[in-house]
Amino acid sequence: MPELTVSKPETSKAPVAERKALFPFPFGGELFTNAFPMLRQFAEELDRSFVKHIWAPPLEMSEKNGMFLATLELPGITKDNLKVEVTEDALIVTGERKMEKEEKEENLFRSERYYGKFHRHILLPKDAKVDEVKAELKNGILSIYIPVPVTKAKARTVPVIEGLG
Repeated sequence: MPELTVSKPETSKAPVAERKALFPFPFGGELFTNAFPMLRQFAEELDRSFVKHIWAPPLEMSEKNGMFLATLELPGITKDNLKVEVTEDALIVTGERKMEKEEKEENLFRSERYYGKFHRHILLPKDAKVDEVKAELKNGILSIYIPVPVTKAKARTVPVIEGLG
């Protein structure tokens, strides 16, 4: 097998005051000599905080035969960690997932933890019967049924004309 040598690029060992600033600055160039590593660290910390705390479960909505259906995929969430609210014009689903999974074998120990809160705000169709909402959680799938008045969409053919734009 061929040998592969990995080396770290050399960086300037000169103190900050001796390094030349990337951009001239009226009050000294120190601000821009260390700005990029600082910005990179800030972006990494920001990414890490969002990954830990924000989670949006997949949502599918449909309307058929007088029933509005919202389906959310919530693997590992129990009904105790879930809250479904309805207002006159919106459905609000909030919750928190707390999953811990451990595997123990002879020479292996694996532990995974998933944490995160979520909030979904779903606008409802006009005249939805919010007093008759039903919610069911089965095998990690939350199905929310809301009766709505059946409406027949009136369709008309639209002529296509070339050269409008």
